[in-house]
Amino acid sequence: MSLESFHAVIPAGGAGTRLWPLSRASRPKFLLDLTGSGRTLLQETWDRLITLVPADHIHVVTGPTHAPLVQQQLPELTGLFVEPSPRDSMPAIGLAAAVIDRRHPGAIVGSFAADQVISDVSAFDAAVREGVAVAATGLVATIGIEPRGPSTAFGYIEAGELLSVADAPSARAVTQFVEKPDELTASHYVRSGSFSWNAGMFVTRSDTLLGHLARLQPHLHAGLDRIAAAWDTPDGPAELQATWPSLTPIAIDHAIAEPVSLEGGVAVVPGVFGWDDLGDFAALHALGGSSADVVWVDGDGLARAEDGTVIAVVGLRDAVVVRTADALLVTTLEHAQMVKDVPAILKRIGRDDLV
Repeated sequence: MSLESFHAVIPAGGAGTRLWPLSRASRPKFLLDLTGSGRTLLQETWDRLITLVPADHIHVVTGPTHAPLVQQQLPELTGLFVEPSPRDSMPAIGLAAAVIDRRHPGAIVGSFAADQVISDVSAFDAAVREGVAVAATGLVATIGIEPRGPSTAFGYIEAGELLSVADAPSARAVTQFVEKPDELTASHYVRSGSFSWNAGMFVTRSDTLLGHLARLQPHLHAGLDRIAAAWDTPDGPAELQATWPSLTPIAIDHAIAEPVSLEGGVAVVPGVFGWDDLGDFAALHALGGSSADVVWVDGDGLARAEDGTVIAVVGLRDAVVVRTADALLVTTLEHAQMVKDVPAILKRIGRDDLV
């Protein structure tokens, strides 16, 4: 499958609050090396995509605070889109798609988050190529991850009938997207064999995406169209600043994927590669995220010190101990999702310096 018309978009936003105190608003998880590879999550995302397309076909959408660090970490990047404020994933992806469509009408655009961990790059490449083949037919394609178990941390995608798409032999019609389920429902999904995890990866023609937006989110589409029309002109910065605050904040799942799937316009390609979005310390623990200088005595879990402090854990199971130069977190793997409450409390009591 030719990838000549394919452009990759990397939305790089969010603060990763469940990974506090490692991840902060000023330096979120996608700018960190959390896997010990020597590359940040953003750089690892770039490394996967640069094997598929040239550097000028990779675009990053991020905020003004993170833009200088993004450019520093990705010196080859030429397609940097700086959104004035967070408006969720649809405006971010739509901005890049609208500008790309102006420059390259009918281009195929794929969206890949900046903070995901993927093993088996060759399998990832194969799934993207199938997604591009599906997108060329006018459908919206998504890559569904084969579940490792009945996780309640992810949304799910139900696959229906097998489609007849050249160069995409495993593509199936999407029956529905479902929100994060309870454990009983998740177990049923996994046993059925027809559900996959929703990783938020979407591939579609730029004009297909914008056409759906014009139908389903006309106000958002009109604003993005005005911004894109002015983007490569001297009026571009002013139009962006004037129009961006009025754009509807909405996720691409709610704006496009869910309603279009009910119309039969979305297909899923299976992603048979290791995948995680490192959403919390339990996920980091599964990847072996402890520091080397940790002493365990009748205990286990995750312990990590960013400032070189030696950590000793005695008699505690499933412990989480994370230390930075200015903060210490102590919790358990079971309560890893609750870490997100800490930055909110710190902000409420005026400790923005720790957020």
